[in-house]
Amino acid sequence: MRESVTISLSNDIKKKLDSVAREEGANRSDVVKEALRQYFAVAEFQKIRMSMLPKAEAAGIFDEEDIYKTVS
Repeated sequence: MRESVTISLSNDIKKKLDSVAREEGANRSDVVKEALRQYFAVAEFQKIRMSMLPKAEAAGIFDEEDIYKTVS
């Protein structure tokens, strides 16, 4: 089921939205939907990362170099 949502944008953001939509040959709705999908994916990743951080630190993993050493 689809539902419409109304949002307010500053003129600057609206101009950027219109520019991206025009460049991609998409409409505003498609650009906003994709931006929201990406936002939600990043938020979910950060949530998982934060929940795993104590476990990683307990295992001596503090940065990407430690991850590389662990998996190599």
